[in-house]
Amino acid sequence: MKQARPKQSPSRFLPITLSEAKARGWNELDVIFVSGDAYVDHPSFGIPLLARLLESKGLRVGIIPQPDWRSKEPFMALGRPRMFFAVAAGAMDSMVAHYTPARKLRRDDAYTPGNRHGARPNRATIIYTSRLKEAYRDVPVVIGGIEASLRRFAHYDFWEDKVRRSALIDAKADLLIYGMGESPLLELVQRLQKGEPFSSIRDIRGTAYPTSAAPETGPDLVELPSYEEVAADKAAYARSFRLLSGEQNPGCARTVVQRHAQRYLVCNPPALPLSGQALDALYALPFVKAPHPGYKETIPAYEQIRNSITTHRGCFGGCAFCAITHHQGKTIQSRSEQSVLQELERLAALPWFRGSVSDLGGPTANMFGLSCGNPEAGAKCRRDSCLFPKICKNLVTDDAGSSRLLAKARRISGVKHVAVSSGVRYDLMERQPRYLRELVSHHVSGLLKVAPEHLADRVTSVMRKPGHDCFDRFRDSFQKESAKAGKRQYIVPYFISGHPGCTLSDMVDLALMLKRWGMRVEQVQDFTPTPGTLSTCIYHTGVDPFTGEKVYVARTDREKGLQKSLLLYHVPEERKNCLAALKECGREDAAVELFGPNNRR
Repeated sequence: MKQARPKQSPSRFLPITLSEAKARGWNELDVIFVSGDAYVDHPSFGIPLLARLLESKGLRVGIIPQPDWRSKEPFMALGRPRMFFAVAAGAMDSMVAHYTPARKLRRDDAYTPGNRHGARPNRATIIYTSRLKEAYRDVPVVIGGIEASLRRFAHYDFWEDKVRRSALIDAKADLLIYGMGESPLLELVQRLQKGEPFSSIRDIRGTAYPTSAAPETGPDLVELPSYEEVAADKAAYARSFRLLSGEQNPGCARTVVQRHAQRYLVCNPPALPLSGQALDALYALPFVKAPHPGYKETIPAYEQIRNSITTHRGCFGGCAFCAITHHQGKTIQSRSEQSVLQELERLAALPWFRGSVSDLGGPTANMFGLSCGNPEAGAKCRRDSCLFPKICKNLVTDDAGSSRLLAKARRISGVKHVAVSSGVRYDLMERQPRYLRELVSHHVSGLLKVAPEHLADRVTSVMRKPGHDCFDRFRDSFQKESAKAGKRQYIVPYFISGHPGCTLSDMVDLALMLKRWGMRVEQVQDFTPTPGTLSTCIYHTGVDPFTGEKVYVARTDREKGLQKSLLLYHVPEERKNCLAALKECGREDAAVELFGPNNRR
């Protein structure tokens, strides 16, 4: 049930209008953020998090949320900033937000009041920057967020089915901040405050910039194949992806350069991970934890996270289809136990809180507090995943901290239930018996959502996920722990259809496994090739960029639809498609097991 919010004063929020800025005594702002999302003053939303951080350092900061991009006037709502504009498309890539995996236009947008589609343009980073340059040609524009981060190099774009140039080059912005932007953004404003010209600041970690001058070659620089090469040659694209993948670790990454015609994109090494103390300070900032009072309609993305608590960032899983590692980094950056519990206490004291915490976790909930046990080796490591193809010997998997945090969280006054809705890695949980016991006994409301994504080993190998044996062991452990707790609980698995490496026959095998285990899925995610991921590289090139081996790719909407139908074999409306799929891959024999001896038609 939706919870009513008490009325909020605009003065508690960062200004989104000149009148709100002047109410603070500000006649000029230092930095103005432009966002494709509505303004929700909550640390789960990136722009408000960064804006509050700059505010805490004494800067005058404002936000222009979801401006109408059809003219420059909405981008002038807060006037000319003293330092620069900071632009982000929003919490999602704007093309992912707008289109389904079948390239059909979505009719909703969870980050917009009323869940309405159309509040941001396609390729919002480029469009917003263009309007700002039209309004204030001499004011620097810094782009960031997940759209700019994952499109900072020449990249395959699924919606146009071609390789596009760097978003920085296309947007004609002055600087790009990639990844989690706190450290680069702070360094930028501090150096500007000291009087450095914007145009001379070119060495900040976690940033990329355009230049007409060819960078000097050397051992600390990696040059990728040019945009023109990767656009024309899929082998060059795969080579570029492989080279770039080796430069993700802040401890050993080098500067990466890619030529675009007569210009060069220069990307500095990633920003160093935040310390626990720095992360604690971020979440202690004075967030209102509510949408700006100017909104009169519900914002679905806020309703989903309003009762959630983020415990950490980063993920060392390295799943081929996931962008989290590329954006947040492989290093787990955890808050202190005290910081998390204090935020829970503040949440429990809010007048609209009813006792249920919807999530206590991060990108992967059971990675809280984990780290590399060999920092010297970790600083040189170029592995994309600490779990695949097997768990790294240096990985510290101790679950004492994470299980203790869950136990303390549920004992806070005013908290009736703490759910863990973030994903968990069940292959990692094999080494975390205390966390599993605590999770199953107290933090599952009958159904535990997990994402094996597939169970055919040759497909999970391409995905960089554990295979069906590991999932079977987890099922068994989950059932035993549930029985010990005296609870009847079930696993709800999530799967991806149409992923590179997956054939119709592989989906038949998966459907049969689910049938034998008595499991049914209600939703299936169609694979979408999003910018920057390994799966997208394989989709575009048809080869694994690390081995050079060819990988099967389902490309037609028909085949992808049949793959999805096979996982929904229990839905009567899907039976016709399932039978067509079985016939197409020569697996008609499976119809009896899936539908019974008298239901093959």
